[in-house]
Amino acid sequence: MKRSRFSESQIVAILKEPDAGLKVAEICRKHGISQPTYYNWKSKYGGMSASELKRIKEIEAEHAKLKRMYADLAMENEALKELIEKKL
Repeated sequence: MKRSRFSESQIVAILKEPDAGLKVAEICRKHGISQPTYYNWKSKYGGMSASELKRIKEIEAEHAKLKRMYADLAMENEALKELIEKKL
């Protein structure tokens, strides 16, 4: 997947520029992005602040960690069940 050349905090800053009275076409030209890209970002990050975005990233990282922990424990549990069945 192609990585954006803009960080998420930069994207949030770009999305706040129309509040200052700039038109979307001018903003896109200034930053070198297309209007569909702007509107995709707006649908994904619209209304978020940088601190909310940081918190979401932290929650997603914690969620991924918990999923890995669960997968490891589930595999270990399954292995122990198979071992017990073989001994009985």
